[in-house]
Amino acid sequence: MHFEILGEISGIETFATGSGIREIARLRRIYGRGRWRKRKGIARVRLTDGSIHVAELHWYEASGIGRKELKIKHLL
Repeated sequence: MHFEILGEISGIETFATGSGIREIARLRRIYGRGRWRKRKGIARVRLTDGSIHVAELHWYEASGIGRKELKIKHLL
């Protein structure tokens, strides 16, 4: 699903780090070594059909690499 984030992501929480991330080997292979964290937050998003929703987003993030693989987990 393609979407656009409108504004800031709020309520950001880290819920997995390092070896606690199941995909850590793949992340390091594709994007490089880093202190990887799996994070979640709430943001307004615009979907491909033009509708705007509040959604819970999940993504991977590492210092110096940035946010990767954002996905919508739930529409709120």
